[in-house]
Amino acid sequence: MHATLVIFICALAYATAQGPDHAHGCTHGSCYPATGDLLVGREKSLKASSTCGSRKKEPYCIVSHLQDEKKCFQCDSRRPYDPVYNTISHRIENVITTFKPHRKKSWWQSENGKPNVFIQLDLEAEFHFTHLIMTFKTFRPAAMVIERSADFGRNWQVYRYFAYDCASVFPGISKGPLRKVDDVTCESRYADIEPSTEGEAIYRVLDPAIRIEDPYSPNIQNQLKITNLRVNFTKLHTLGDNLLDSRAEIKEKYYYAMYELVVRGNCFCYGHASECAPIDGIKDEEGMVHGRCVCKHNTKGLNCELCDDFHNDMPWRPAEGRNTNACKKCNCNGHSNQCHFDMAVYLSTGNANGGICDDCLHNTMGRTCEMCKPFYYQDPSRDIRDPGVCTACDCDPHGSLNEGICDGLDMPSLGMVAGQCRCKDHVEGPRCDKCKSGFFSLRAENPRGCQPCQCDPRGTVSERPQCDPVSGDCFCKRQVTGRSCGQCLPEHWALSHDLNGCRDCDCDVGGATDNHCSMENGQCRCRSHMTGRQCTQVESGYFFMALDHYTYEAELALLGPVCSVAQREHQPGRPTTWTGAGFAKVPEGSSLEFSINNIPYSMEYDLLIRYEPQMPQDWEEVRVTIVRPGPIPTSSPCGNTIPADDMLTVSLPAGSRFVVLPQSICLERGVSYTLRFEFSHYLDRNSVLIPGTTAANILVDSISLLPRYSSLEMFIGGDPASIARKQSYERYRCHEGAKSVTRPQISEVCAKLITSMSAIINDGALACQCDPQGAVSSVCDMRGGQCRCRPNVIGRRCDRCAPGTYGFGPAGCKACECSLEGTVTRFCDQLTGQCPCHQGAFGQQCDGCQAGHWGFPNCKQCLCNGHAEECHQRTGACLNCRDNTGGDKCDRCAKGYYGNPVLGTGNGNQCRPCPCPDGPNSGRHFATSCHQDNRNRQVVCNCNQGYTGSRCEECAPGYYGNPSQPGGRCQPCRCSNNIDMSDLDACDRRTGECKKCLYNTEGPDCGVCKSGYYGDASRRNCRKCTCNFLGTEQSQCTARDECVCQRATGQCQCLPNTIGLTCDHCKPNYWNLASGRGCEACSCEPNNAVNPACNEFTGKCQCRDGFGGKTCTDCQENYWGDPRIQCRACDCDPRGIETSQCGQKSGHCVCQQGVSGVRCDQCARGFSGQFPNCQPCHQCFGDWDRVVQNLAVRTKTLSERALEIQTTGLTGAYEKAFRELEEKLALAQGIVNARNTTAEAVGSLMELIEDLRSQIGETTDALNHLEGDLTSVGNSNVEASNELSALEREAKELKLTSDQLHRQLDILKNSNFLGAYESIRSSYNKSRDAEQRANQSTTTTPSTVSQSADTRRKTEHLISAKKDGFNRKNAANKRALGDLNAKAQTLDMKKINEKVCGAPGDAPCAESHCGGAGCRDDEGNRHCGGLNCNGAVAVADNALERSKHAEKELNKAMGEVEQLFHKVADAKSKAEEAKGKAQAALDKATNTKNKVERSNNDLRDLIKQIRDFLMQEGADPDSIETVANRVLELSIPASPQQIRHMAEEIKDRVRSLSNVDAILKQTQDDVRKAEQLLQEAKKARNRADGVKSTAEMVKQALEDAKTAQAAAQKTIQRAKADIGETEARLAQIVSQTTSSEHDLNDAMDRLGNLGREIDGLKLKRANNSMAAARAEETATMARDKANDAKQILDGELTDKYHTVQDLVDRKAKTVQEAKKKAERMRDEAKELLKDAQNKLRRLAELEKDYEENKKTLEGKARQLDGLEDKMKAILNDINKQIQIYNTCQ
Repeated sequence: MHATLVIFICALAYATAQGPDHAHGCTHGSCYPATGDLLVGREKSLKASSTCGSRKKEPYCIVSHLQDEKKCFQCDSRRPYDPVYNTISHRIENVITTFKPHRKKSWWQSENGKPNVFIQLDLEAEFHFTHLIMTFKTFRPAAMVIERSADFGRNWQVYRYFAYDCASVFPGISKGPLRKVDDVTCESRYADIEPSTEGEAIYRVLDPAIRIEDPYSPNIQNQLKITNLRVNFTKLHTLGDNLLDSRAEIKEKYYYAMYELVVRGNCFCYGHASECAPIDGIKDEEGMVHGRCVCKHNTKGLNCELCDDFHNDMPWRPAEGRNTNACKKCNCNGHSNQCHFDMAVYLSTGNANGGICDDCLHNTMGRTCEMCKPFYYQDPSRDIRDPGVCTACDCDPHGSLNEGICDGLDMPSLGMVAGQCRCKDHVEGPRCDKCKSGFFSLRAENPRGCQPCQCDPRGTVSERPQCDPVSGDCFCKRQVTGRSCGQCLPEHWALSHDLNGCRDCDCDVGGATDNHCSMENGQCRCRSHMTGRQCTQVESGYFFMALDHYTYEAELALLGPVCSVAQREHQPGRPTTWTGAGFAKVPEGSSLEFSINNIPYSMEYDLLIRYEPQMPQDWEEVRVTIVRPGPIPTSSPCGNTIPADDMLTVSLPAGSRFVVLPQSICLERGVSYTLRFEFSHYLDRNSVLIPGTTAANILVDSISLLPRYSSLEMFIGGDPASIARKQSYERYRCHEGAKSVTRPQISEVCAKLITSMSAIINDGALACQCDPQGAVSSVCDMRGGQCRCRPNVIGRRCDRCAPGTYGFGPAGCKACECSLEGTVTRFCDQLTGQCPCHQGAFGQQCDGCQAGHWGFPNCKQCLCNGHAEECHQRTGACLNCRDNTGGDKCDRCAKGYYGNPVLGTGNGNQCRPCPCPDGPNSGRHFATSCHQDNRNRQVVCNCNQGYTGSRCEECAPGYYGNPSQPGGRCQPCRCSNNIDMSDLDACDRRTGECKKCLYNTEGPDCGVCKSGYYGDASRRNCRKCTCNFLGTEQSQCTARDECVCQRATGQCQCLPNTIGLTCDHCKPNYWNLASGRGCEACSCEPNNAVNPACNEFTGKCQCRDGFGGKTCTDCQENYWGDPRIQCRACDCDPRGIETSQCGQKSGHCVCQQGVSGVRCDQCARGFSGQFPNCQPCHQCFGDWDRVVQNLAVRTKTLSERALEIQTTGLTGAYEKAFRELEEKLALAQGIVNARNTTAEAVGSLMELIEDLRSQIGETTDALNHLEGDLTSVGNSNVEASNELSALEREAKELKLTSDQLHRQLDILKNSNFLGAYESIRSSYNKSRDAEQRANQSTTTTPSTVSQSADTRRKTEHLISAKKDGFNRKNAANKRALGDLNAKAQTLDMKKINEKVCGAPGDAPCAESHCGGAGCRDDEGNRHCGGLNCNGAVAVADNALERSKHAEKELNKAMGEVEQLFHKVADAKSKAEEAKGKAQAALDKATNTKNKVERSNNDLRDLIKQIRDFLMQEGADPDSIETVANRVLELSIPASPQQIRHMAEEIKDRVRSLSNVDAILKQTQDDVRKAEQLLQEAKKARNRADGVKSTAEMVKQALEDAKTAQAAAQKTIQRAKADIGETEARLAQIVSQTTSSEHDLNDAMDRLGNLGREIDGLKLKRANNSMAAARAEETATMARDKANDAKQILDGELTDKYHTVQDLVDRKAKTVQEAKKKAERMRDEAKELLKDAQNKLRRLAELEKDYEENKKTLEGKARQLDGLEDKMKAILNDINKQIQIYNTCQ
């Protein structure tokens, strides 16, 4: 209670100190009601979430009743507390302060063991809340939270947290201290478990410790304001037994119980009331703090939170100190008694006024009712407060703005006049009741009053938007219409500012359907396939017809008797004067009939006849008859035609090539006509034919139907345009240009008119329909429709070959090239190209003889010795020699055979296979040729390369394999050309394994370089690895010069940061290769170095100005300091320093012995004298100096130790112990300062004090002990220092002794006065002589220096004089050297070397197995030529060997010839048997031919069936596509039966197309797809036609085969060859016939790929020709050998030998001459090179002389500098000697 009283006193003092001054009341400032307990009178507003006994009696126990017998009690709060009758009720209202005697007997108590409980006070209004006091009966809560709400419980804010352990219960909440009044923190002082009863918890909203600058600030006021207050108890204090035992009786002693709760506050009136009254419905009790303020300062509301009525001119604000902030009355000029406040208005007036009047009267409005309402204006003659100040406006509501509002008042600055109407944009007049000019239709709903005249300025007459003010109709131009003049009249477009407004559509009269066009873009409505705005153009792939488009060729007409077709060949480069392929030659009296069924348009046509007269005079009479299919209906376009109009007569003038019938003929569209021309009379009956002339005839080219322009509406319409067109057509004679075949350039006027005529006649444009094979593209000439034809293709559609050509296809047509000697005419069959031959001529061009003959046109029989049937048509050389023969007359054996096949020779005609070891085609034939030795009759084989032995049965050296086995071959040893090919053991002759690898190679194929070598083994350039020993990994080297590198590149394995092929230098920015461990980084300072690179040997970086050191991190030489800050020059006296560089960091100079000072400019300690002459002091100085130094050291040590003790206090080792002592002292101080001091606390304090004393004593002892240790250590340190000083003294003594000995030595040297004098004198003389010489060298003339200067000047003069000449000569020499170098480059020994030795001239000798110029073999001999070399040397050697070998072979051949003689008789006896077998082979070939013909017939039937199917109209798309795909994938069956089977399948498919109507119905919705499929089907048909033509070609080939078979039959009958060879040939014929049959069947299977096979056959034919040529060459060789044998028999072998020897000699001589020439060229090149080297040497000598002169001058200059330095040194020595002698004196 005492504490409570203290709290009340403090709160009162705080309120007195910081509250408002009440002395003046509410009149002069803020005022506040008195403070009280807010709980008084509000028992019902206080509630608790948990109360014991609220539902039934509940037991509870008291922990603190240890001395009482009764510890547990009952709680029953179902009835209120009564001091007499119900003392066990513990409701929440018991906590309200009553000051009654039973205060300690009543309390509130919660349910047992429930930790989360809250007490909440709900106030009826806003109150100021100052502080809270809670007195507990039991333990205070272990954790609780105080919260408040200022909006009646909608939002809650925490005031303060209380907890015994804030960190664990409320983590994250600060524990203070408070810095602001609204800080939310957690306190622990009111949450301790002690005391167990009557413990208090106090909370103050405004902590007195925090000074508040402005107690009226919104922040402070908001902190004090509450409507609800809640205390949340969140944790109970327990003794821990509840953790081990969860029984209910354990929880009975743990609960919340509170004696008293005090909530201090007052009525919250914002300083506008000094007292409060009860709120309506709230009972008034004594001491109750009421909630309704009795407001002052023109305020109102429960808390004076509003301004009073009609006092809203200023914003409501709380009263603050002496400022009442009273609400201000509104100003409404007497027109209202209500207002409200508007903050925006208040701010806009500069915080002067914010009131806005409500419900203004007298037609006024505005913030202060200062304006009149809309539709009223302020009468300037009346006062603003006058009730009649506002008068009604008089404005037309339709034409004025805002429905008739006028200006409300006079305001000249804004142009306002009171009562003036404001018209809409398009309205004028005082009352705004008229439209402005250019507008019409005044309407109220129009925001601008009147509508603008919607007149298009382009279409109106005045080009201004003027219209009728009522209707709005505009005044349009002549060709414009519409209400707004925005549309063109029909047949016009492009509305513009033109005079008439619009332009004519001007649609083409023919290309467009009418003259109407689009208003926007003028596009006319075009006919089919017409484009362009005016429909004057055609789509791509379409054209306009020419007038003579409908032309009919006479050669295609029905020819009369004796008429014939005369084709005419087109001549390139010459104009064509006829159409089509030629003419129809019509004799007199004959006729022509033309069938016409493609009339496009019913009209009158002019009939044009083109012809070439063959007679000298005019053709007198031609009768023309039009045969119509029937009578002409009178309603038809040609209904006025009478029969006489169809009978016409015309004459054909001899001087013209065309004629137009004088009378037109009328023809109708869709009707077929026949035009009959009868050429009845050439001359009239009175004329006589000139004697000797032939019968009259004429060449008729064609007829054409020319549309007559006078039948078209576009010319005869009667309108001006039609008349103008007709006049232009006639004026430009457009009709005349179409009559001649060669026509002039048509004019643009005619072209346009004819285009329109074409569009009308054909209802649009015509499709080009260019033939896809004959035309270059599908686009034709838009005028006339002529397609661009391929070579030799004619016709408008390019659909046929020109006369004299054939083979229509994608490449055009080929010329017939018929032979003039062998053909009847020059025109061939346009499908096959066959020319019509004369009797006896054969071939497609009729340019050859029959089979077995040659020499066209004088044919002779082929002479082939019975070994061939055909020969070359021109040369007579035999073709396809049989029986292993060759040559132009099959008179030599083929390659691989030997013998004499010439008919009539006595030694037979048999060519036998060479046994090397087996014959050709055996798989074991390894010789190029062979011959039989005439002497021993043995066959000598000429082995292929790689083979050896008498029968070529072994592999040669350098080759391996097993040719003795079937399929065995000898292959070159795969040793990468790195073995000796002549060494038998170089590789295994069976397996090919390489045994003796050369040129530093190894491996099974000698394909890699040996270890320690690198290069390309295949090029014999393996070289030794040249790795730098210092930069290479040591593991890769066995010795300094023996390292391993990569075999391909030669790259050595480098140490880290080492690079190069041989690891011979460091990476960029690295150095120190010599370390042998790899290169080290330069580590140059990037900001101080020029670049990151350093010297590769020293590591010195290249520093920028101002920096130095190895890595540029120091100052530059002779400077010191930090280079990042500043570098200073070394300020050292040069007389006293050892080196010019001072300390890089300190700047200390390095002094000489006996010198000291920062600059080394004074004598050092222990030395005397005047600097720089410092002499050592007496020896006694050293003794005293050591004593002084020892004392100084000890003094310094003691001073540092004292300073350390003064700084640290010897606390380093005991800092932790001292910290613990301080903590315990602080704890003791806290216990002493505690308010509730108990005996137990005092006892613990005493114990702590004793502990502190004992620890202090221990610490003191330890400190004393430590001090003793430190003293002993200090003594030891002093002794060590003395020892060091003694050592230092001894070192100095030794140094002084050494210096003294040096000085004594000098004294001994100069102890003799005379000697010293002589020494000085001689030195002086030397110095004087040196000075004189130096002076003479500079002053006397001539002197060395002057001579040097003269030499220098002369040299410079010579250089300047000779410079230009020298430069010119130098440039000339360089050019000469360049020319010589170019010539030397062109002197290529490569070709000569290659021709002589056989090796490329640029190959090194080590890589060239053929050697070359300057090359030597292993034995040192010159190396040129060799095995597999084709140079002149090798050829000569080979020729010599072959000549020797030929002699042996010829001897063998003679023996074989004798054997042939014996076999001829046997051959004759077996000829008859061969004939019979040949006849059988012929029969079998005939059968095969018949079978092939039957297959061809079946194939033709198949193609015809496919074509018929594709031509059917009812074929559905699916079936067409299927058949087309089958045709594309056609694989012709291998037999006729299969072909018939396929034909049956196709027939079945055709029969399945029965329901045509249903199919058409299915496809009618997809017409476009059907058309596409139809096009694809047409393409398939074209491909089928191609297949047909291919089949025809096959047929022709079979016919040729038939002819060949006939020739074969004749040849077989003449065969008289060797029986054995004949039997082999017969077997071959049988196999070839069988294979031919299979080949023909296979050809039928692959007709689709026939084109590629033909190319393959061509290739094979070329190969066969080459093989035949080679066979011919072989036969020629055999024949030559036979002739040689004959010459040998005749005794001419010696001559042949001499000839060969001469040839060898000549070749050797040629080689020798070439060698000499090469040597001469080499000598010339050497001379040129020598001359160039001499000139270079001279240049080098001149440069050397120049450099030597320059060096001489520099040496002279250095000598002068040296002499000067010597002179200075001598002077210094003299000065030193003088000082010494002065000292001695």
